[in-house]
Amino acid sequence: MKRDNAWPTYNDQDLEHLTHLTDDYINFISSNKTERECTTAAIKLAQAAGYKDLAAMRQAGKTLKPGDKVWATSHHKTVILAHIGNDSLEKGFNILGAHIDSPRLDVKQNPLYEANDLALLDTHYYGGIKQYQWVTLPLALHGVIARTDGSTQSVCIGESDTDPAFCVTDLLPHLGRNQMEKKGSKVVEGEDLDLLVGGRPIKLDDDAEDTPVRTALLKLLADTYHIDENDFLSAELEIVPAGRARHCGFDRSMVLGYGQDDRVCAYTSLIAQLDAATSARTNICILADKEEIGSVGASGLTSKFFENTIAEIMDLIGEPGELPLRGALAASDMLSSDVSAAFDPTFASVYDAKNSAFCGCGLVFNKYTGARGKSGSNDADAEYLARIRRIMDDDHVAFQTAELGKVDQGGGGTIAYILAKYGMNVVDCGVAVLSMHAPWEVTNKADIFEAYKGYAAFLKHTVSE
Repeated sequence: MKRDNAWPTYNDQDLEHLTHLTDDYINFISSNKTERECTTAAIKLAQAAGYKDLAAMRQAGKTLKPGDKVWATSHHKTVILAHIGNDSLEKGFNILGAHIDSPRLDVKQNPLYEANDLALLDTHYYGGIKQYQWVTLPLALHGVIARTDGSTQSVCIGESDTDPAFCVTDLLPHLGRNQMEKKGSKVVEGEDLDLLVGGRPIKLDDDAEDTPVRTALLKLLADTYHIDENDFLSAELEIVPAGRARHCGFDRSMVLGYGQDDRVCAYTSLIAQLDAATSARTNICILADKEEIGSVGASGLTSKFFENTIAEIMDLIGEPGELPLRGALAASDMLSSDVSAAFDPTFASVYDAKNSAFCGCGLVFNKYTGARGKSGSNDADAEYLARIRRIMDDDHVAFQTAELGKVDQGGGGTIAYILAKYGMNVVDCGVAVLSMHAPWEVTNKADIFEAYKGYAAFLKHTVSE
């Protein structure tokens, strides 16, 4: 089937809306490069749109009614927004679910060391990366330090023009013959991704230091950033590409930026949720942590946070109980808002062109993901896909269907299977991405716009009617 590019269909009003949306998106992903930063920004936007803290409402003895909007967060890394609809919650929800964590390098708990007059931080990569892509890039430190006195300190070093930047070094080609003969997975290994952070020794005195650069750096950290070496023990410091996302291409038709998997779907889902009017069904938007490592942990979707939040909402609206909760979840419909692999003509051999997502052709639906024999996938049923097709067609949303690549090339997973365990209808859909999981990824602005339109269309309909 022929896939039409969406750009020629836009009128001046569409282009104005697209430009506004994508400019705001570039600002969002430039300012928010960690799951904590995304959660904080999402809550701020939600509060400006009239959303209230669910925990505070319960503590104050408040109840919920149609039209109310609430938010809840887990460990400052996952957020759920709910816009209460007119129907009974037992009839189910419309759910948009995306993740806000991205591949990166994490600073280890005991990271700082000196070698040959250079100071470095030891790291552990997070999520699926090609290690060699992370060398010789300007990098920044984002995160939080928690101290034993209960205080916390946010960290963001490397983004301002006046900040220092950091990097991981690489071997010069003049000495790289043996390195270049290695497999791609071995060219730069995980334990070699140490961050270069200093090279100026402290002035030596009678008590000569064995590690003068490290000692000087610790003094600088204390004096300038109020960071003690012991603070690394209870810190979450993430190493990410430094610098703003950019318009890409002479025609500015694309976005080049870090973390677009999956913040391009998270942002468009968030804005669709905030823009939605009160509808028949209650609308839910989930922005989750830990997807890149299996959705594990207290802030991942395999925790009970989602289920507990829904139970609390149902209790405050006057529909408490285990059976109503189970019935509501089973009756729900979900779009697992996650990115798909865009067809790359440079690497065409790994794609099935008939079943690939193409840049500029709109929102991508993946009936299934997984690896090889669909292992680990949520395989959406035909009836649900037909109803979704009808909604997209009725609301003039450009969309396409795709797989991640040829059957035996590999694959990937999303959060879809986690919510599907409740019995609800779930299908993956999102934006096609070039250079996925690289430090800098590429998306097409038309696809970002169509994703927003598609998510907005989904929220205003009762899909299972």
